[in-house]
Amino acid sequence: MSPREYQQMLAVLRLELRKTFFSKRSWWVYLLAFGPTLVCFVHGASARHRGELAEDTMIFAGIFQFYYLKLAIFFGCLGIFSNLIRGEMLEKTLHYYFLTAARREVLLWGKYLAGLAASLIIFTSAVTLAFFFIRMHLGQVFQDYLVRGPGLAQLQSYVAVTVLASIGYGSVFLLLGLLYRNPMIPAALVMIWEAISGYLPTLLQKMSMSYYLKSLTPVQLGAEGPLALIAVAVEPAPPELAVTGLLLLSAALLMYASRKVRTLEISYSE
Repeated sequence: MSPREYQQMLAVLRLELRKTFFSKRSWWVYLLAFGPTLVCFVHGASARHRGELAEDTMIFAGIFQFYYLKLAIFFGCLGIFSNLIRGEMLEKTLHYYFLTAARREVLLWGKYLAGLAASLIIFTSAVTLAFFFIRMHLGQVFQDYLVRGPGLAQLQSYVAVTVLASIGYGSVFLLLGLLYRNPMIPAALVMIWEAISGYLPTLLQKMSMSYYLKSLTPVQLGAEGPLALIAVAVEPAPPELAVTGLLLLSAALLMYASRKVRTLEISYSE
C-alpha cells in the first residue's frame, strides 16, 4: 500500500468512525454490550456476602461464553459490519465513495478498520467493566485475586478473545453485506451453525469460530441441562492454533472481499 493509499484509508477510517459511533442505528449495539455490565454493577453493589470469588468467577464465565460470544458480539458485529457496504447502498450514498480517486480495496479496508475499532472499543470496555463490577463487593479478596492470583491474566484472556471475536465475525459479516442484498438470511445460517456446533461431531465443531474462541477462554464451562446429554466433548484447541487459525480465516475472508468489491455493481433499484 502506497503512502497516498494509506492516507486515503485513514481518511475513510476517521469518517466511518464518526458515523459508526454516532449513528442512530447503533443504539442497540450499546444496549447489547453494556446491558450485562449494568447487571454486574447492581450485583456487585448490592451483594452482602464476602468471599464468594469462585462463584462470581463462574458466573462471569457463563455471562461471557453464553451471552457475549454467542449473542452480543455476534449480533453487534452483524449490525456494525454488514451495514458498512449494504447500509451505504440502502442510503444511496455508496457511489460517492466510488467516485473518489481511492481504490475500492482501500475504501473497504478503511471501513473494516472503522467497524473493528468501534466493535473493540464498545465490547472490550463492556467486558472489562463487567469483570470488575461483578466482584467489586469482594474488597480485598478481589484485589488479591487481581494482584497475586490469576485475575489479571484471566481479564487479559477475556479481552483477547473479545478482540479475536470482533476480528473474525467482523470479516464474516463485512463479506456477507458485500455479497447479499439481505445479509440477515445467511447471517441466520451462520448463527445456527455456531449455536449447534457444540453438539456436532468433533470434525464439524472445528469448522466453527465458536470452538476456537471458547478454547481461548480462561474458564471452561461444560454444557448444562437436558442438552448436556447430546453435547460432544472436544479437547480445546491449543492457543497458538486457535489464534493463528482465526486470524488466517479472517485474512482470507477480507482478501476475498477485497476482490469482490472491485466488481461490485451499484443498483439503487434493489
